[in-house]
Amino acid sequence: MNNILIVSALHRELPDLKVNTNYSVIYTDVGKINATYSLMKSIHTYEELYGQHYDLVINYGTAASKTYSGLVDCTKFIQRDMDATPMGFKIGETPFDKEPSMIDFSHIKNPIGKNLCCYTGDSFVTDMTPYDDVVDMESYALAKTCRNLGIDFVSYKYISDDGNADDWEKNCGKGVEEFKKVLKYYDNI
Repeated sequence: MNNILIVSALHRELPDLKVNTNYSVIYTDVGKINATYSLMKSIHTYEELYGQHYDLVINYGTAASKTYSGLVDCTKFIQRDMDATPMGFKIGETPFDKEPSMIDFSHIKNPIGKNLCCYTGDSFVTDMTPYDDVVDMESYALAKTCRNLGIDFVSYKYISDDGNADDWEKNCGKGVEEFKKVLKYYDNI
């Protein structure tokens, strides 16, 4: 795989990543809209410059979980703050969307292989009760953009907290070394 884009919301989550020349890195800022805009802009620029699209987009960032710790992989994505239940839709289900509400990239092999589900929304979750795996603020938007453009996608999340904002502040930069080890997998495929 030659054309890989690494996407992270904040520089403080992924500081000073030195990667090989086959990788590009962008920082999107926080939230689904910022993530979508930044990713689309990067994809468009890359296609204009090189006449092709990325082979793979890798998202790295922090997330909350009540079940997992350390670095995990997410390959399934649900938009946790989409609520059209008054119209008869399930939580996370986008009304009238032609594609399934859960985006599934579990067919993409990765070195961790847990294939967790990430619940994405534009809020910091303090009550983890309804979520089984991982919660973040950007992955669903990135995954949907990639799915719609036919680009492979995987997300690696360092579990920084269980919904406690103070823990996130202390731990947001701690998973970088583990993520660098995962990137070596992509150097060999």
